[in-house]
Amino acid sequence: MGHRYASILETVGNTPVVRINNLAPPEIELYVKIEAFNPLGSVKDRLALGVIEAAEKSGELKPGQTVIEATSGNTGIGLAMVCAQKGYPLVVTMAEPFSVERRKLMRFLGAKVVITPAAERGMGMVKKAVELAETHGWFLTRQFENEANPDMHSRTTAREIIDDFAGAPLDYWVTGFGTGGTLKGVARVLAKERPDTKIVVCEPDDAPMLSSGQSQRRNPDGSAGAAHPVWKPHPMQGWSPDFIPKLTGDAVDLGVIHKILRIASAEAMRCSQDLAKKEGIFVGITSGATFAGALKVCAEASKGSTVLCMLPDTGERYLSTPLFAEIPADMTAEELDISRSTPSSQLALAG
Repeated sequence: MGHRYASILETVGNTPVVRINNLAPPEIELYVKIEAFNPLGSVKDRLALGVIEAAEKSGELKPGQTVIEATSGNTGIGLAMVCAQKGYPLVVTMAEPFSVERRKLMRFLGAKVVITPAAERGMGMVKKAVELAETHGWFLTRQFENEANPDMHSRTTAREIIDDFAGAPLDYWVTGFGTGGTLKGVARVLAKERPDTKIVVCEPDDAPMLSSGQSQRRNPDGSAGAAHPVWKPHPMQGWSPDFIPKLTGDAVDLGVIHKILRIASAEAMRCSQDLAKKEGIFVGITSGATFAGALKVCAEASKGSTVLCMLPDTGERYLSTPLFAEIPADMTAEELDISRSTPSSQLALAG
């Protein structure tokens, strides 16, 4: 049966859970929840819609007021969609190293993108967003502390998972963390309604903030007071800035996390490529990292276990990153041999 939507915003959520057939170990039921099916290609579309609608309801966000946020990209892209549809100007601050595809997507959607110095990392882009909000009277969405973020995931992501596995086993739920919204919002629902499900959290091996055991310095409002001491640069864009967000800290404090896994960058990229080439699932580096974590879980799980892995975004916003470094634009030697195996339509190649 067909369906007509009132706006693009009604298409956020209800992403598919898909069985992994070629990469899953024998006798393990491995599924992925593909958040790239959201309209702007990532799980952050949920956050963006949730925080804007909550601010409208509370009166914090006034008609026509400019919205501002610090973002590695996906939240900004989601906010750009929501703000475009609802008529709010949007300004985002973003640290220099994040992929240019993200900047172009946000600008294409009408947002203004203010780039902050790479050396100041995530803390720098957050500080800039706060300054701009205070100076101009703009609405700061505060994705890392805003309770509307996990609330949206409790209402949507968690309910979808509960419904998709109703009457069926779900032994492990595997996720990464960026803001902590997905983690906190889903984990508290699973802990209450599916206490049999073990919650596994993945983080970069180069920035093992959660598993380090070292605390995060915070300001009175819960925002980060300083960069975390163990954070180092890594290619998993979106897997947390250089601090542990308050929402992630809240999820840890719930005491429901079964295990924290460290994922190496090379492993993440290999798994992203494997998902594309062996399952036809096109996702980014953090999705590859979470999938690498899910494979670790599968390797230790008992036969017959069911594992669900979150895949947070699409691969298209990584074209300028190391994920695509070895993917050529021109024909390879093998492709040239295929072309030359028949006489027609040969490119005139230099040299």
